[in-house]
Amino acid sequence: MESESLSKSNGKVIRRIVICAVVLSVGIIGMLGLASLKKPPTQASHEERALRVEVLHVDVEDVPVMISGYGEVKALDVVSIAPEVPGKIVEIHPRLEVGEILHKDELLFKIDPRDYAAARDSARATVRQWENGIARLKKLYTIDRDRLKTIERNQELAYAEYGRVQELFDKDSVGTRSGVDGAERAANNAADLARQLEEAVLLYPIQIREAESSLAVAQAARATAETNLERCEVKAPFNGRVKLVSLEKGQYVVPGQDVLTLANDATLEIEVPLDSRDARQWLRFRKGGSNGQTGWFNDLEPAQCTIRWTEGREGHVWHAQLHRVVKFDQQTRSLTVAIRIEAQQALSEDPEALPLVEGMFCAVEIPGRAMQGVIRLPRWAVSFENTVYVSSDSHLKTVPVEVERVQGEEAFVSRGLAPGDVVVVTRLIDPLENSLLELTFAEEEEPGA
Repeated sequence: MESESLSKSNGKVIRRIVICAVVLSVGIIGMLGLASLKKPPTQASHEERALRVEVLHVDVEDVPVMISGYGEVKALDVVSIAPEVPGKIVEIHPRLEVGEILHKDELLFKIDPRDYAAARDSARATVRQWENGIARLKKLYTIDRDRLKTIERNQELAYAEYGRVQELFDKDSVGTRSGVDGAERAANNAADLARQLEEAVLLYPIQIREAESSLAVAQAARATAETNLERCEVKAPFNGRVKLVSLEKGQYVVPGQDVLTLANDATLEIEVPLDSRDARQWLRFRKGGSNGQTGWFNDLEPAQCTIRWTEGREGHVWHAQLHRVVKFDQQTRSLTVAIRIEAQQALSEDPEALPLVEGMFCAVEIPGRAMQGVIRLPRWAVSFENTVYVSSDSHLKTVPVEVERVQGEEAFVSRGLAPGDVVVVTRLIDPLENSLLELTFAEEEEPGA
């Protein structure tokens, strides 16, 4: 029994092995059959794809530098007007309002003049009083000098009479002692009167000079009173625009109190801060100092500058003159220059365009020295690492360059390129070195041109 069971078990195992072997054989045969049906892939041809770029031939040139900056337009002369005498305002210009244009010598405001007119009249009366006093002293001086001659002659006659009476009394016993004493007394009185008058005559010049000094004081007081009366009327010092008003009729004002501000728009200025490096390298200074005596910047060479209002429409510009160096700021490393423009230049012939006026914030271009032997490129053709892409045998090549200056939308290269080089001006982002290029010359430039 056990042998029969063992034989059956072995038979099942053998059948399973045979079945597995058959299935495996069928799978292998099927796989080989399918593999024989598969075709090998065709070999793909590898061709490099060219980058289409715009290029240009470069050449060396001399380019004038335009130094750019910004500044606010201001009137050259701005005057704060304050009364010079105290008093109550009794009259004001009918158009004394901010923005109004007033002409030179127009009355701006008037202070009550009554007290100052009375002071002037009093001072004039004092002057006349001293003038009359001096005239009286000079007249008396002339009269007393003539009287002195008469009195001196009387003195001589009195002494002569005394001498005769004394001689007659002493030698001939003619006369009396009282007569001699009377003659002597008369002579002494004449001498005393002569001395008094002589002293008065000697003092007249001193008295006249003292009176003349007092007259000068009175005349100065009169001039002050007249000036104070004139100061009651405050007039415009020039043709100006009212910029600020703080004044009302009936208001009491004191000297030094700013009540209005006038701006003279006949001449405008723009102070433009420039980078000190640009100023050092490109500004044109005259040779020799401004006066040879001060340690300051040399005078600037005259140059016509271009002004554009930052909020104005494009194409409208004004022209002004480079005037002077205003200051140097060590903290910002900037040099401030003044651009001056006259009123006629500030006006616009275009009826739709605004004139250049105080308060406008403007862009200014100042012509400077010329860059010598540079290559002009679009600004975007030079990377931040100061490299450019060139075409070498229609393949891309990266070349380091030295940029002399970036001006507007252009960059000027001083080193790294040679005349005739073909520079790529198309914006490229991380291109592969030695990439094949398909060239299109900018502005219809022909190859080899």
